[in-house]
Amino acid sequence: MDRAALADFLRRRREALQPEDVGLSAGARRRASGLRREEVAALAVMSTDYYTRLEQQRGPQPSEQMLASVARALRLTGDERDYLFRIAGRNAPASVSAATHVAPALLRVLDRLDDTPALILSDLGETLVQNRMAEALFGDKSGYTGLARSEIYRWFTDPSERLRYPEADRDRQSRAQVANLRAAYGSLGPLSRAGELVRALQKASAEFAELWERHEVAKRFQDHKTLIHPQLGAIELDCQVLFTEDQSQALLVLTAPPRTEGHEKLQLLAVLGQEKFAEARPE
Repeated sequence: MDRAALADFLRRRREALQPEDVGLSAGARRRASGLRREEVAALAVMSTDYYTRLEQQRGPQPSEQMLASVARALRLTGDERDYLFRIAGRNAPASVSAATHVAPALLRVLDRLDDTPALILSDLGETLVQNRMAEALFGDKSGYTGLARSEIYRWFTDPSERLRYPEADRDRQSRAQVANLRAAYGSLGPLSRAGELVRALQKASAEFAELWERHEVAKRFQDHKTLIHPQLGAIELDCQVLFTEDQSQALLVLTAPPRTEGHEKLQLLAVLGQEKFAEARPE
């Protein structure tokens, strides 16, 4: 671990970012350009003290998970992320795990979406990052580990995952999940995490096994959908998708036309999301 290089790199990348680059308000009384340490710490979901010690060459060696969080908070490119890992004394992420490093271009778009649900998914259906509105709509997806990080896996193994969709739409959603996984499997190969997901689901779900044999291949995200919220009930939304150039990640944005019931429910959802944020915020 090169403490001096790590500290200098973190400081320079932090100072190069402006609040608006990460979806924050600049506010008043900013004596210096760039982000504050506490802002980077909040974006990386770590304590300000821990991050400060890294910049002051006093911190312990960060874990790979912590480094990935810092890379995301500082909006690092793939090359910058790999450099961060190396100076921290860790191996650069393998190509399989590197795919979960959120594309900076998608993050820049997500940062500007505060009034409507938006989230970024990997090609395996893993929620890489979600805004406050998406968390209010879908729940917090950050706590899943292992295969359960994939919504495709959860769809076929956890019945509660289907409660967000009307019963009449669930068969169509099952086919879309399998078609998405088939596309990732074709790109990544049988020895990848996509292959691991396929093998696990073939054993766990007869429904998946039957759908897998159909060989339907597509990156499917229905452009109009109805979602069931536990407090607000059915919400009709339009879904727009923006892919990275290599199709490995997708930004989903959910909106509703003005003066519709769906739009009114999104406004209520914003209030619910803000209330939950206030409850969870530490004193």
